[in-house]
Amino acid sequence: MTKKILIIEDEKNLARFVSLELQHEGYEVIVEVNGREGLETALEKEFDLILLDLMLPEMDGFEVTHRLQTEKTTYIMMMTARDSIMDVVAGLDRGADDYIVKPFAIEELLARIRAIFRRQDIESEKKVPSQGIYRDLVLNPQNRSVNRGDDEISLTKREYDLLNILMTNMNRVMTREELLSNVWKYDEAVETNVVDVYIRYLRGKIDIPGKESYIQTVRGMGYVIREK
Repeated sequence: MTKKILIIEDEKNLARFVSLELQHEGYEVIVEVNGREGLETALEKEFDLILLDLMLPEMDGFEVTHRLQTEKTTYIMMMTARDSIMDVVAGLDRGADDYIVKPFAIEELLARIRAIFRRQDIESEKKVPSQGIYRDLVLNPQNRSVNRGDDEISLTKREYDLLNILMTNMNRVMTREELLSNVWKYDEAVETNVVDVYIRYLRGKIDIPGKESYIQTVRGMGYVIREK
């Protein structure tokens, strides 16, 4: 399957050059020239890798990376002219998987991309998880897709992770604190009531109006999906 790469880079000549080289290597490429539009494209479509400039108009690469990490799992390589250790560490800490300092040799960029894709393939081979099934609701961990009957349901990364943990722990009441720990990793900036908000989002997407919700509330405790 052809690998899809998103380039978010405001230097148009560089973006065009890299895009042409990647297409020559057989990759499918989309280019965005500012951070906000790049983030929107990254969230709307699926990519195997994002090449992300650090200094971007409208939204910088740090913020793009941070927002992406809350919604989906995508490999990110930062392309930056800022080569200080602190900038590199900041990028990696925010979720980037690799970085390359501009100006760079195209051969080095291509080699790093191949290394990332090899790592992806190895990780995919190591874990081929089984589908999660509850009645007519099906979770496919390989591509993080969700279907209810014949309908495909679009979930954010957080929504998917929340539904997955509830289905993995079928019949067990999960407290808000447990869900917060598993899905948000106890982010200090997140209050426990955010779990209630995301449960409401989930119900709005997976439930059928007029029918009982698959996710049950256990007052004073948390939430559970029960086998019938």
